Amino acid sequence: QVQLVESGGGLVQPGGSLRLSCAASGSALSIFAVGWYRQAPGKQRELVAAITSGGSTNYADFVKGRFTISRDNAKNTVYLQMNSLKPEDTAVYYCTADRRFFSDSYPRPEFGSWGQGTQVTVSS
Repeated sequence: QVQLVESGGGLVQPGGSLRLSCAASGSALSIFAVGWYRQAPGKQRELVAAITSGGSTNYADFVKGRFTISRDNAKNTVYLQMNSLKPEDTAVYYCTADRRFFSDSYPRPEFGSWGQGTQVTVSS
């Protein structure tokens, strides 16, 4: 079982940037598909971005061109670089890791391990 810890959240002004980290322990994150999700108050958790163990990426339409997901296998960490942040990006951000058989498969949130989340607040 892999354990995940998110970090890097905080308060940022609109137009600013943050980089979130999802650090893993207990297993090599390189063999997992990893996703970033977010949940705003009163809303359901939604997919932000995902990366397969093979390195393919997928983004929600509302973050395309602004957010980038990447992985550093040597550091056992997946990142979410968030640029041009908007107030509507305010949420708790979670990462999930799901071990898939195929390297081009994306994570399944119902089967993955989850971190505790990190708060991102975009406000002036």
